Amino acid sequence: MMTRRLIRRLGSILAVSGLLAACAPVQTTRSGLVGVQRPQYMTSLVSEAQLEQQAAQQYAQVLAQARAQGALDTPAAQAARVQNIARRLIAQVGVFRPDAAAWNWEVHLLRSPDVNAWCMPGGKMAVYSGMIDKLNPTDDELAAVLGHEIAHALREHAREQVSQQMATGIGLSVLAAVTGSQATADLGSTLANVMFTLPNSRSHETEADRMGVELAARAGYDPHAAVSLWQKMGRVSAGGPPEILSTHPSSQSRIQDLERAAQQVMPLYQKR
Repeated sequence: MMTRRLIRRLGSILAVSGLLAACAPVQTTRSGLVGVQRPQYMTSLVSEAQLEQQAAQQYAQVLAQARAQGALDTPAAQAARVQNIARRLIAQVGVFRPDAAAWNWEVHLLRSPDVNAWCMPGGKMAVYSGMIDKLNPTDDELAAVLGHEIAHALREHAREQVSQQMATGIGLSVLAAVTGSQATADLGSTLANVMFTLPNSRSHETEADRMGVELAARAGYDPHAAVSLWQKMGRVSAGGPPEILSTHPSSQSRIQDLERAAQQVMPLYQKR
């Protein structure tokens, strides 16, 4: 006969399994020439539309604050340059995701000394003027970083991370409550970190790198500029990495992967 402790443990395992199973496998994009094909797991607890709505609200707040500080789309020449490059990249998103061509894309320059850029769910983009002032990037290099950020949005990496956090966080709470064991929760947290956060974080960056390189090549920008761009970012500050590298770690293996991807998509660039 099963002991009560064993029954409780089995019940907790089933509860966690059910929550994790709520993350169903989906494919957000086509693979493209670079071959991005990893299955993604999204929870039904948060939809693409919900996340895009939240992103739009947060983006509006960011723009309102920048406008109030006189820091929105200034210097005007830099803003126009960024927007022109982004426009050419956005024109290529249908290769990976046809529906993204109809997103309400927005691209703005924020005057800030930070070396940073990002793209929210649904195509809400920002580039910080520090990226231009400190790196002095070529148009090809700017296309590399913008393509990378666009790729994150196309693959819905933000929703994937939210799904993982919700599934593992809620699941571990249930597990701890049912078993009454903090040790069990700690073990589960470690396992969740290894199974979900770490591998997927690296996967996200690799996918964004490769897709960004392809978007740049298709838009008429030299894909090899991605290598020099990330090398510049690594050298930009002796006192620590720029903000963008806190979530986009650079490494020799990453540079090598970028070089391979650039070579792979070079024929697309040469046909332009």
